[in-house]
Amino acid sequence: MIGKLARVCLCVGMAALFAAASHGDEWWKGNTHTHSMWSDGDDYPEMIVDWYREHEYNFLMLSDHNVLSIGQRWINPAKSRGGVNALEKYIVRFGDEWVETRDRDGVLEARLKPLNEFRSLFEKPDKFLLIQGEEITDNFHDAKTNQNLPIHLNGVNLIEYIMPRGGDSVKETLQNDINAVMEQRERTGQPMFPHINHPNFGWAITAEDIMALDGEKFFEIYNGHPSVHNDGDASHLGTERMWDVILSKRLGELNKPVMYGIATDDSHNYHQFGAGESNSGRGWVMVKAPRLTPEAIVTAMERGDFYASTGVTLNGVDVRDGMIRIMIKPEKGENYTTKFIGTRKGAELDRDSAGRYSGKIGEVFSEVEGNFATYRLSGDELYVRAVVYSNTMMDNPVTDRDVKRAWTQPVIP
Repeated sequence: MIGKLARVCLCVGMAALFAAASHGDEWWKGNTHTHSMWSDGDDYPEMIVDWYREHEYNFLMLSDHNVLSIGQRWINPAKSRGGVNALEKYIVRFGDEWVETRDRDGVLEARLKPLNEFRSLFEKPDKFLLIQGEEITDNFHDAKTNQNLPIHLNGVNLIEYIMPRGGDSVKETLQNDINAVMEQRERTGQPMFPHINHPNFGWAITAEDIMALDGEKFFEIYNGHPSVHNDGDASHLGTERMWDVILSKRLGELNKPVMYGIATDDSHNYHQFGAGESNSGRGWVMVKAPRLTPEAIVTAMERGDFYASTGVTLNGVDVRDGMIRIMIKPEKGENYTTKFIGTRKGAELDRDSAGRYSGKIGEVFSEVEGNFATYRLSGDELYVRAVVYSNTMMDNPVTDRDVKRAWTQPVIP
């Protein structure tokens, strides 16, 4: 009885603490990596946006390859990735008066509506928001292996299209494309940022390529596409291990700012769902901001006021008085384990003779069971981050290891 009463008191106390800490802010759920028929997705943008809105997302960014959804574009539905079936479903959902088709030399064509025409169908203040973006899709030709390595990053809240800039290395290509986003930001005054996409896609981008970049604060630690190798392999770091290496080197050696981790869908497929498809609803960010506007979302994310998730919801993350406190929103039948992970000052940061990084990089400092987790900072850590694991699989997983998770952003003591 005493134990139960103590847990109730803890619950009340923690809830009050988080309520006080987040006064005036709300959590907004969003995805910043989504594809439509404007590039290689298999559905019309309105159909995609409708799915996210109906599944209780608060914001969405369509991020098609090397294009903004601006201007006039007509497609042949029969030759599109979604086929005629996608057009039929589009007409059923939005009606003949909205859907535009034409006969051109005996071929049926459908018009792809630009963002400025369809956003009014969906947007509602403090309910749902569309953000303009682009997946800047570049590559670097590695002469040693004779491979074209895919170098992709998203520009979030862009005004203008950005052409890939290329470079003489993977790192230089990334830096040039990052610079293009930041130059547009400086010139226009609009808040925007780049984020590096799926570094292990094509095994193209390494931790070493990312760690010394300037102007970049974000990369994808989880991407829902089935071909991006989030977990790495025997020869390549998984993205979460990569995050620890990047953080340790940036903070402990290179005098660079923190790098934040995000989760995204990278959705392309909207008609068939399964492990082999690139579907919606696998990864997202929860952003704590006072308003649902592009400026507020960008500003909050740049402060690190967000967490990434594939299914675990947090009621709060509070850092004060030398403590990290996490309150998990419990789901029926689920149990939770939180791991506090980081690297201590003075740890060996260079690879050994076999090319491996020390186990002291990304060390598990503490492991906590239950709906509440706390960690007291000792002050000798370079950073501390947390991962909350559910004991249940995420909805529509890509692999048999994909349990529901949430990742908090690094705390620097």
